[in-house]
Amino acid sequence: MRTGTDPSTGHDKSAAVGDTSASVVAAPVRQLAAADVFSALDTSRRGLASAQAAERLERYGPNELPRTRRRAVWRDLAAQFTDLFAVVLLVASAITFLAYGLQEPRDVGTLQLAVAILAVVVLNAAIGFAQEYSAERTAQALAAMVPHACRVLRGGERLEVPARDLVPGDVVVLEAGDAVSADCRVVEAHELAVDNAPLTGESNAVGRTADPVAAGPALDARNCVFMGTDVVAGSGRAVVVATGASTEFGRIYRLAAAAPRQKTPLQHQVAAMVRRVAGAALSIGALVFVVRLPTGESVLPSFVFALGVMVAMVPEGLPATLSVSLAIGVRRMARRQALIKQLLAVEALGSTTVVCTDKTGTLTQAEMTVTRVWADGVTHDVTGVGYAPGGEVADAAPVRELLRVAGLCCDARLVPPAGPGEQWRVLGDTTEGALLVVAAKAGLDPDAEAAATPRVTEFPFDSDRKLMTTVHRTATGHQACVKGAPGELLARCTDAERDGRREPLTERDRAAGDELASQGLRVLAVARREVDGPRPAQDEAESGLTLLGLVGMLDPPRPEVTDAVAACRRAGIRIVMVTGDHPLTGEAVARRVGIVRRPDPVVVTGARLDAMDDDALDALLAEPSELLLCRVSPEHKMRVVTAFQRRGEVVAVTGDGANDAPALKHADIGVAMGAGGTDVAREAAAMVLLDDSFASIAAAVRLGRAVYQNIRKFLVYLFSHNIGELVPILAATFAGFPLVPISAVQILAIDLGSDVLPALALGAEPPEPDVMDRPPRARRERLFSAAVMGRILFLGGIQAACVTAVFFWHVGASGIPFDDFTRDTPVYREAITMVQAGIVLSQFFNALAVRTDRQSILKVGLLSNAALLAAGGFGVALMAAISYLPPLQAVFDTAPLDAADWAVLAALGTLPLLADEIRKAWLRRRDARRKGAPR
Repeated sequence: MRTGTDPSTGHDKSAAVGDTSASVVAAPVRQLAAADVFSALDTSRRGLASAQAAERLERYGPNELPRTRRRAVWRDLAAQFTDLFAVVLLVASAITFLAYGLQEPRDVGTLQLAVAILAVVVLNAAIGFAQEYSAERTAQALAAMVPHACRVLRGGERLEVPARDLVPGDVVVLEAGDAVSADCRVVEAHELAVDNAPLTGESNAVGRTADPVAAGPALDARNCVFMGTDVVAGSGRAVVVATGASTEFGRIYRLAAAAPRQKTPLQHQVAAMVRRVAGAALSIGALVFVVRLPTGESVLPSFVFALGVMVAMVPEGLPATLSVSLAIGVRRMARRQALIKQLLAVEALGSTTVVCTDKTGTLTQAEMTVTRVWADGVTHDVTGVGYAPGGEVADAAPVRELLRVAGLCCDARLVPPAGPGEQWRVLGDTTEGALLVVAAKAGLDPDAEAAATPRVTEFPFDSDRKLMTTVHRTATGHQACVKGAPGELLARCTDAERDGRREPLTERDRAAGDELASQGLRVLAVARREVDGPRPAQDEAESGLTLLGLVGMLDPPRPEVTDAVAACRRAGIRIVMVTGDHPLTGEAVARRVGIVRRPDPVVVTGARLDAMDDDALDALLAEPSELLLCRVSPEHKMRVVTAFQRRGEVVAVTGDGANDAPALKHADIGVAMGAGGTDVAREAAAMVLLDDSFASIAAAVRLGRAVYQNIRKFLVYLFSHNIGELVPILAATFAGFPLVPISAVQILAIDLGSDVLPALALGAEPPEPDVMDRPPRARRERLFSAAVMGRILFLGGIQAACVTAVFFWHVGASGIPFDDFTRDTPVYREAITMVQAGIVLSQFFNALAVRTDRQSILKVGLLSNAALLAAGGFGVALMAAISYLPPLQAVFDTAPLDAADWAVLAALGTLPLLADEIRKAWLRRRDARRKGAPR
């Protein structure tokens, strides 16, 4: 990336970046008056012209941090050989090569085993490398799906542009919740405060000013904001002075970029499992060595065989399969508009028990439309929907002043369609967009009104006051325009305007908000007052107000949410609505989407939460009631999340504002809004909803459960056939048979042909139809749970019994005494071929069995996973080649099987599938009895 020149100094920016003591924000710019900053940076209050911005982008390069250099490909490939499984196999291969060199006479089978072990390591390293490389590319592509944007002035027009297109001299518009995208000099500040924690480590809000400051360290300059920090309160404007690598954050970024990434709990659990499996494989190898010694076989061949068995017990395909399953899950979630930022989110989604969801934009469409305007006891209906200013206000004259004041107290901007097929949209808050639209419907021109009464001061909205105030210069002085929640605003009103006269508030005025809210409308109150001077104190501007009236707007529920809520209910997930709206409005929406179905939901306001201690809150959350939290702040949300977690719940929380960041970070799954959320919220969350819809949360939970299920499916598949390989060896030893029923090289061939590819296909298995009809899994449940181990023993035991019986049946039917068998005996070669083929065929049907946990395979479709059928077919074809091709017969000591042999083996191979179908039917009947439902 180009570093270019810092325009605030005229010096090479690369020098500032390389010299950690250099200040990116030049001292002269910090010491200049706000009005002089524009000329110093060759810009203006109207911002850069488009041509200027394009020229500077070409000169200075994009506003991006230098990408960390990707590790060399050969290093990534070499890392595949440092996995514990790989190390065990490499050591085993080296020992086997050594044993071959020590043998007299040398046994070619030992050499074949050593080469086979090495081939297994190389193949799995190649698969693991390919999958990790693919997963990395996928992560990069998904990260690009939520580009950071910022608001700038270009030629006097307020635009939203990608943050990477910022250039020195751009005038940036800052509002609460924004992430600062470049180093800037503040030129206009209205109660502006930022969180500099990413740079200073201190998370306190720090006020910003437009006034000049004395020379000193750049980070101490109170008239500057820096890339990577967050606006937590107020609003303002600032001029970009440094971008990309030349920023203070760019300097720190390079120091942090090399820090190692922490492993997720799932990765730790898998690592512990790998250690246990490796230990078990060593123990099994030692056991086989010990039991083989009494057979009369010499020590070295017994050791080599035990080593081969140990290698066969290692599920070398597990790491690659795990990577595939997680990568597929992330890609599938992205297709359902859920961007997963952390693997931990995939793990936790499967066990989510509580979802605390916002209302506006998540349950609803976030497209506010004013449908009622109330003033002086009269309700005026409004026609038209959406943000197109088409429609009218019934009898608009009495409410025109109300709507004028409401429009002045807005930061949003209406954007007309840019071309055919596009629609009107809002740049900024959707509620404010609805106010601008209804003002236009009443015959007002919001832009003309704003120009006639320019804004001189503002007190931005915050979740504690639930108000926003702007101060405007009028022909007669200065006027404060206030809008906000009816309860909070009416408490600050002393009178109401009626027919141009100011009269005392009445009970009718105070009850009007509840009446509109009971109709499912979101209600805002609008008031004003005259103030002394352009910069009154906030208390003065927001007290002694005159009520002008109320505005009721509707945000219709998203059509897909009702089904998603029903799916979450069936899945045992509790849904709690958390909203800042009026309780009646919240309950109306909750009933429409199915969150509330009973006549008496528990509705708790923020004021009531403040009055509760932790014990009372815990008791409230323990009740199995339908719970709505209304008129709450982000601090309340954080407290509720903590209380749920104290009860052992796995909590998913949605949020879109800067103040939601603590709750999003603290939750097990923080879910930010990708379309309507702030940069701060998206950065704090583990998952970003690209469409802001609750239905995407339900879909992500479903897919998260499927990912965890698929991991368990291929664990059952991989480990069950190990039992089928081990038991015949032990049985032959204890029965006094001098040879082994299956050689180590044959076992490795099974691992290569029938393990890795089917397991990868199982990792791509779609969710079972009833995955959302089951309760969430326990938070502390391990991958190797009792149920998983039981199923491994169940399926593996059937395989073991079948192939052991086949071996001894074939050997016994020959009439040859055990002591007369040698490796070259045709019957013996046929018998071990049948054992290998029996395991391969039973694994084919075993793969079909483990596709579902409770549902019948006939219900999901025998042929519905084409990749699994192809992988299983490849394993069978490889087995046929080993049986019939002379070169492979020489390697594996096998013999050709006839049609009758294949028929017997196929019949026995179906037994695991049939037995598991019986088990599933029993589980379905048991579950139906527990639920009291018909079978």
